[in-house]
Amino acid sequence: MKLLLITAIKAYEPDVKEILESAAVTKYSYNEVTGYSGDAQESIVGNWFAQDNNETDSVLFFAFVRKEIAHEVLTLANAFNDKQILPSQVHVAILNIEESNHPHLTLVQ
Repeated sequence: MKLLLITAIKAYEPDVKEILESAAVTKYSYNEVTGYSGDAQESIVGNWFAQDNNETDSVLFFAFVRKEIAHEVLTLANAFNDKQILPSQVHVAILNIEESNHPHLTLVQ
C-alpha cells in the first residue's frame, strides 16, 4: 500500500480530481492549503507555486492506494504537466506505509 500525496495550485483542483478518477482512485481526501515559497531570489520558472509573491491558494490531496494505482496517477500527472503552458505543475509524491492500525492497509516490508 502507498500513501499518495498531490499538491497543485487551486486552479488545477478539477484537473487533479479528473486524474484521480481516471486512475481509479475511489477514495481520497483533500484540503485547501496556502502554498508558501520563502525564496525571494528564486525565479518564477523555478518557483513551486509559479508566482512571484510568496503565498498561493493551493490544494493537497492524499489517498491510500495500491502501488499500480499510485504509479498510474504519477503517469497521468506527468502527462498533464507536459501539456501546461503555465510554469505551475501538479506535484505527486508516493510513500511507503511502514506501520498502520488500519486493518485494510497491506504494509510494505
